[in-house]
Amino acid sequence: MIPTIALVGRPNVGKSTLFNRLTKTRDAIVANFSGLTRDRKYGDAEFAGKRFIVVDTGGISGDEEGIDSAMADQSLQAMAESDIVLFLVDCREGVTAADQQIADHLRSLAKPTFIVANKVDGLNPDIAEAPFYELGLGEVTSIAASHGRGIRPLMEDVLEHIPVYDETQNRQQHGIKMAIIGRPNVGKSTLVNRMLGDDRVIVFDMPGTTRDSIYIDYERDGKPYTIIDTAGVRRRKNVKLTVEKFSIIKSLQAMDDANVVILVMDASEGVVDQDLHLMGYAIQSGRALVVALNKWDGLEDHYKKYVKLELERRLRFVDFADIHFISALHGTGVGNLYKSVEKAYSSATEKYSANFLTRILEDAVSSHQPPLVRGRRIKLRYAHAGGHNPPVIVVHGNQTSEVPSHYTRYLEKVFRRALDLHGTPIKIEFKSSDNPFAGRKNKMAERKTTSKRRLLKNVKKKT
Repeated sequence: MIPTIALVGRPNVGKSTLFNRLTKTRDAIVANFSGLTRDRKYGDAEFAGKRFIVVDTGGISGDEEGIDSAMADQSLQAMAESDIVLFLVDCREGVTAADQQIADHLRSLAKPTFIVANKVDGLNPDIAEAPFYELGLGEVTSIAASHGRGIRPLMEDVLEHIPVYDETQNRQQHGIKMAIIGRPNVGKSTLVNRMLGDDRVIVFDMPGTTRDSIYIDYERDGKPYTIIDTAGVRRRKNVKLTVEKFSIIKSLQAMDDANVVILVMDASEGVVDQDLHLMGYAIQSGRALVVALNKWDGLEDHYKKYVKLELERRLRFVDFADIHFISALHGTGVGNLYKSVEKAYSSATEKYSANFLTRILEDAVSSHQPPLVRGRRIKLRYAHAGGHNPPVIVVHGNQTSEVPSHYTRYLEKVFRRALDLHGTPIKIEFKSSDNPFAGRKNKMAERKTTSKRRLLKNVKKKT
């Protein structure tokens, strides 16, 4: 398996900054705000030809309560899962009681551990490193993660403990990427844990628990999947913390990165406007969509009928998406989500020949012709595939810029029915074919004019 390196330490010592440096991404949110990272975050990294996985963890202070206690449990679990631990400390604050507690735990694990003294910029490295030798974990390496200073010599030492990963022996398959989205506290993380069969992400009865997008690779029935747990997205007027604004951006980026979006709604609250906004963004980004109404168990029968009527009335614009009534806490109906995810992904990524699409277009036009524009009939001649996820169908013809929106919707329904598409939006693009006779009349007129001039010249010469 690919070796795993865990980044651990107190809050705000620079773990996420080092994570971004090693993975050469900006996947982890970085800000001058302690307790920003709450779940384990995984990223692929490569250094000197060796591949490894980096795990960013939440900070451990030793006096956690409530959600911070769950966050600390996640960090301890990451230490147990990893092959190598990079223990980050702050050069400017020296050794603290929390550092001592973490060091005691690491000694009990008996794993290769490297003390990384961060924020050494502007300090004498030898003086900055000295206090941390009392932790009893061996050599200390000083770095400045924000500037990239000292990271190369650190990784050269670490890589001595990492074998070369053979891609041919253990090639990882990238499965369907499923982004779990929804408003805060609708049960997204509970659903993720239920689908994984493991308490992989923090679940706490407080909105905004998840602040970053967490990517998790796993297998189910021999099939690879990647599930993305995202931060809850609230209305803009309710977003007050700067860090929450970053989280919303990461959630929207996760939607764009996913193959299928599972929109989680709170059945006890019915359909609210923010659910519709999120749904609209998912469709606008072209993602396949599955809708899950969570907390369905325990609702009164008359309220369930009311919710179903509301869904039928307000979700007409996503009639292609499967709707599931589930309980993430108890597992009711969760397994059925996979069938819809597979079906939606297959519909979004299927490839079709130009001949097949053109025959569908011809049948659609013969059943219902395009309208007249300024006395001329719009002509649609042939179609071909222009992309997938979502399926894009390019239709060629004359005067295609004049095709009205109602006829475009008609074609979308015809193609969706003929291609048996489920769970995915479809896009129709029009292109006007070049008219081979364009300008021919002007050329003929010029030729006639030229001939007349020549004839007049000849007549004048004879006279």
